[in-house]
Amino acid sequence: MSLKEFQLFFYESISDLYPKSEIDTFFSIILKEQLDLQRIDTVLTPNLLLDSKDLSTLKKITHRLQKEEPIQYILGKTEFFGLPFLVDKNTLIPRPETEELVSWIIKAVKEISNSKATQLQNKKDLDNDIKILDIGTGSGCIAVSLKKELPKTTVFAVDVSKNSLAIAQQNATLNKVDINFIALDILKTEELWEQFDIIVSNPPYVRELEKREIKNNVLQNEPHLALFVPNDNPLIFYKKIGELAKKHLNNKGQLFFEINQYLGNETTKILSKLGFSSIKLKKDIFNNDRMIKATF
Repeated sequence: MSLKEFQLFFYESISDLYPKSEIDTFFSIILKEQLDLQRIDTVLTPNLLLDSKDLSTLKKITHRLQKEEPIQYILGKTEFFGLPFLVDKNTLIPRPETEELVSWIIKAVKEISNSKATQLQNKKDLDNDIKILDIGTGSGCIAVSLKKELPKTTVFAVDVSKNSLAIAQQNATLNKVDINFIALDILKTEELWEQFDIIVSNPPYVRELEKREIKNNVLQNEPHLALFVPNDNPLIFYKKIGELAKKHLNNKGQLFFEINQYLGNETTKILSKLGFSSIKLKKDIFNNDRMIKATF
């Protein structure tokens, strides 16, 4: 089968399941990952013959896409904040909205560092005094990206899933950063082990009633433990983490959350009742309420 023939086969096989723009993206990704080719090669060398091994692999990928399995799980990796990350069905697939949260935290850490420098007569390189905790780390995308951008900080990351922590550790190694990973069920935790300048969490926040809005490729593949919360207590993680943050944030420490777009006001009210100040609700690139920052 030639490259052009495979392209036609690929598009026809999954055209009923995905929009053309998404199929274009899939095709570009697998060409690069499996054949080290670019989309332009289908124009420049359409008659390029694929060997039997490559063709078999490409058809297997196509078959898995027909089953609506995410391309990231099929390839076992993705990109987040410009960095490579391994992913499997034990971890959520990192999303672009979370990259915005990471950028917001980086800006905050630099502001904290500058403030400390001013207080200590412009002493430099104070990032190493800053401690960050990522709760529900999953693939480790937030923790690893923060450590990569802010190498002098001390970063801790916790998760209830030991399988997720194993992937997160691999991602820390892959990106050559040191993270302190700890297995922890945050809902059963009454005290943390020390104080932090930044606490961040992207906890489960999708209500069961919202399942109908979720695409099959997510619903049938990504870990429900990391996605869903009960309809009658959808902010359980935010309340618990907020309570812990009150006790374990340093003075003027900051709490960051990724949130359910439909529950921005409710999440803000919880933090206000807990005594947090300077609460800011921020929209994502899709104009949905997606992030909150609060100071204690």
